[in-house]
This record gives sequence, structure tokens and C-alpha cells, in this order.
Amino acid sequence: MEQHYKLYRVRELADNDKEFIAALAAAFLDEVPEDSQRLKKAVAEKDYYNTYQAAHKMKPTIDLFELGVLEELIVVQDWGKLEKSGEDCSKELTLVMDAVERASSEIKSDFNL
Repeated sequence: MEQHYKLYRVRELADNDKEFIAALAAAFLDEVPEDSQRLKKAVAEKDYYNTYQAAHKMKPTIDLFELGVLEELIVVQDWGKLEKSGEDCSKELTLVMDAVERASSEIKSDFNL
């Protein structure tokens, strides 16, 4: 439990309400994997607008669950926001995607979702 994510800030936000913590975990699974796929597709298509939108939407949740890839996600977000066509953010994107996948799998298991 909590190997690829941390619940410290989630517990703090939820005031240790177990039902609310479980609801936040379910919300993570409902949104973040879908947003990460949108992000991956947008980067592959050099769709700067949707890259920025998807990364920006993911930031608070990635930060709250402390996946450890916030800085990498910001690099990808800025790639889209600033339309950095001459730069490559694929390394950072891969780190974000891997972290989301590991955390999602672990959250599913930990919360029986």
C-alpha cells in the first residue's frame, strides 16, 4: 500500500474520513487514467492545446496523491502551452504515464475498486 502514491495529503484534506478518502481514490481512477491517455495522444499528434489542457487538468490530482512526477508533468504542460515544437517532452511524458499506470493499479488493489 502506498508504494507508488501517498495518501498523507489526501488524509489531511479528508480529515481522515475513510469514506471521503475512498471517494477521492475512486475519482482518481475515474479521471487520471483517461486524462493521461488524452495527454499521450495529444503529444503524439503535436496537439499543443489539448496537451496543455490535459496536463493542466491532471496537475492537482497528481500533486494531491504525490505520484512524484509533478515536475515532469509541468514540463509536458509547458511544452503544450508554449508550443515548444523544437523540443522533445517524450521522456517526461513516459515518466508521467508510467507513474499514473503504477498508481492506478495500486489504488485499484488498495481500495478494491
